[in-house]
Amino acid sequence: MMQHITPVELKQKLATGFAPVLVDVRERWEFDICHIEDALLIPLHSLADTYQTLDNSRPIVLICHHGIRSQQAAYFLDSAGFEVINLTGGIDAWAHDVDPSMPSY
Repeated sequence: MMQHITPVELKQKLATGFAPVLVDVRERWEFDICHIEDALLIPLHSLADTYQTLDNSRPIVLICHHGIRSQQAAYFLDSAGFEVINLTGGIDAWAHDVDPSMPSY
């Protein structure tokens, strides 16, 4: 079942030991501008070819620019049996609500 999490909730959970796999489904150029530390880059267009390499014993938090592409990735991974959590508002909301020093685009 797909879940959603706000950037503030994710930051709080990460600070208390929550250890999901952070998967950023944006393009390389977007990831190079800004990303959450320790996030894996798997662009949405290549997810179907690479999702088997993900650790399915841990929840996966999906990240994109505003939350649309990550929602698509979440539906795909949920149907493949992964525990998935979509970051509401994406990296843009993370930069606004958690890390204002993060570059935005």
